[in-house]
Amino acid sequence: MAVEIKNDLGKIVLTEDLVASIAGYAAVENYGIVGMSAKKASDTIIELIKRDNLKRGIKVAAVGPGEVDIDLYVTLEYGVSLPAVARNARDNVRYRVEELTGLTVRNVNIMVEGVRV
Repeated sequence: MAVEIKNDLGKIVLTEDLVASIAGYAAVENYGIVGMSAKKASDTIIELIKRDNLKRGIKVAAVGPGEVDIDLYVTLEYGVSLPAVARNARDNVRYRVEELTGLTVRNVNIMVEGVRV
């Protein structure tokens, strides 16, 4: 489901894949996040053929006109403060998506799937 932004000049349609890509770039910018976890079968197939996919481990749901919820499934580095990394990632993803798309990010939910050395 795409998100539409309407104004007096027309409408802009932003796909969930676009929002997921922006969120993926913003998530991997944060210290402590070492990877995203595959949550869909297509993510696993892309992972097997070694293509870079910043949408892996990200779910975007349109919740209203111009509003989205974002779920991130991440793997963190061992030894970092999990709450601090999650808080920084949440704030960065919210800022980047809102700044680049003009959408309102209602929630950024972070699920820590694993820890890697």
